[in-house]
Amino acid sequence: MRVHVVAVGRAKRGPEKVLFDAYVERIRWPFQLHEVEEKRPLSGPELKAREADLLLGVVPDGAVVVALDERGKAMGSEDLADRVGQWRDEGRGDLVFIIGGADGLDERVRARADLCLCFGKLTWPHMLVRGMLAEQVYRCQQILAGHPYHRR
Repeated sequence: MRVHVVAVGRAKRGPEKVLFDAYVERIRWPFQLHEVEEKRPLSGPELKAREADLLLGVVPDGAVVVALDERGKAMGSEDLADRVGQWRDEGRGDLVFIIGGADGLDERVRARADLCLCFGKLTWPHMLVRGMLAEQVYRCQQILAGHPYHRR
């Protein structure tokens, strides 16, 4: 299964990028980051709609889509790993995690998602979410492999 992270914005040097890169280096599954950005000075619903076009435009046909959204479902790591394992075992070729911009996700992205996932009720900086997500992808990999990285 190929894993994609599709995110609004460009990562700059800093601790958030270091964290993301450190976990990506550990992931053995094919992994790719796709960064999208609208350069025009749009705002509000118009910006969210344009970001949705850019985000969804990167999603491969037939991919499983997980949208990271504050209104999504909170799951434990083992539950997420089970879901990823099911998709893998069904022969789904691509798993896409979508991280929206500062204004959140357009409803079209949420509607396309096979799963809307949240990292709790707290609000997280988007660049930090990338690192947290990379760690969870690595953790899923290790749980599915039976590796002791994940401890209860």
